[in-house]
Amino acid sequence: MNTILRLFISTCIILFSTQVQAQRIKDLADVAGVRTNQLVGYGLVVGLPGTGEQSPFTEQSFKTMLSNFGITMPANLKPKIKNVAAVAVHAELPPFAKPGQTIDVTVSSMGSAQSLRGGTLVQTILMGIDGNAYAVAQGSLVVSGLGAEGLDGSKILVNTPTVGRIANGATVEREVATPFASGDYITFNLRNSDFSNAKRLADTINDFITGSARAIDATSVRVTAPRDVSDRVGFLATLENLELELDTPAAKVIVNSRTGTIVIGSDVRLLPAAITHGGITVTINEMQDVSQPDAFSEGETVTTTQSIVDVRQDDSRMFVFDPGVTLDTLVRAINEVGAGPGDVMAILEALEQAGALRGQLIVI
Repeated sequence: MNTILRLFISTCIILFSTQVQAQRIKDLADVAGVRTNQLVGYGLVVGLPGTGEQSPFTEQSFKTMLSNFGITMPANLKPKIKNVAAVAVHAELPPFAKPGQTIDVTVSSMGSAQSLRGGTLVQTILMGIDGNAYAVAQGSLVVSGLGAEGLDGSKILVNTPTVGRIANGATVEREVATPFASGDYITFNLRNSDFSNAKRLADTINDFITGSARAIDATSVRVTAPRDVSDRVGFLATLENLELELDTPAAKVIVNSRTGTIVIGSDVRLLPAAITHGGITVTINEMQDVSQPDAFSEGETVTTTQSIVDVRQDDSRMFVFDPGVTLDTLVRAINEVGAGPGDVMAILEALEQAGALRGQLIVI
């Protein structure tokens, strides 16, 4: 097994390929105004096999639901509703969704319900951030989680039994207006802001239709578009399939301190630097020593503890980097010192502090 492969397995350093490939505009940018909208609602799941909850707000919601059907419960009556659970319902309303179409919804328990398995969501209004109702959800839940509890309090959980989904569980009741069909322009917003890529996107469109595109900033490119909606749809369908080659990304080193994952960009370089790596191993052994008195003496047997402390310092090895060292050389050198994930992070941070790392070090 070669050194780079060993380093990949031991420290999870992932190398970016330097090969540049053309990508379609639709894979790089979004059209301004063409976006999803978040919907949320509050409802009740009924029909649970005793895995619901007994809480004040669940009782209040249950009584309110009954009153909507003309059923009035006595004020002093507290119903036992362990087959009911209060839930939050949320969904994503896709762009151009029309009334009568359906969308998926996710249902999550808000209280102490043990499981939503086997339950049915009753009619729930889903509202947008503007306070208007855009969809109505209802249906039987599909719950992948499983939970079981014994009499002694021991329990087991598989996945999450308090969250479920309803495929096509909500019907759209209101359409969200978009600026797609208005104005003389459409705007492409790059998913990753970059001045070079914004210019390349504008140049690619101008090569197709001269003078139609103009880069506004590092994210947006404005394109002159037909006013007729049908022509605009065909125009956009053509543009989004144009291909362009992106500029190489900025030199970055991404370090995940929780998982030990390290991602090094292909353009990372090192200035002249020297790295040494060594470790000190401290071993402490506890030994019991029994001291017994003479046969005819009046002494007592005494047990004493002796500690043996051994300190061993591993051989340190130093590597000197010449100017402009590439990623491949850096990886090989780190592997030679036998560094683990934590040591690699320390080496990279020290290189940045020394000003020898040509690239941005980002710790997440």
